[in-house]
Amino acid sequence: MIYEKRTYTINPLKMADWLALYKSDAFAVQTEHLGKLIGFFFTEIGVVNQVVHIWAYESLDDRLVRRARMAQDERWLTFSRKNRELAAVERLESVLMRPTDFSPLQ
Repeated sequence: MIYEKRTYTINPLKMADWLALYKSDAFAVQTEHLGKLIGFFFTEIGVVNQVVHIWAYESLDDRLVRRARMAQDERWLTFSRKNRELAAVERLESVLMRPTDFSPLQ
């Protein structure tokens, strides 16, 4: 199992609009294609104005197949266009992680 942590730094003046757009246009598409969502968060202390979501995949190949399939979905393409037009995302960081042998999440 691998986990992907995606961290988006959002323009603070556009955070509410971005969350509303994601909820209405992207959340269902991502959960349909990507599968197991571990959590979806926003930061309050430390580095603020960030949204973090964590996804679980069986393998790197599983991730590649799932993301490629999602990239072909018209609903995802529509969200991507609206996301670019909103111009709220200032930075994206994606980290792939493997659990230790003693991690509760395997």
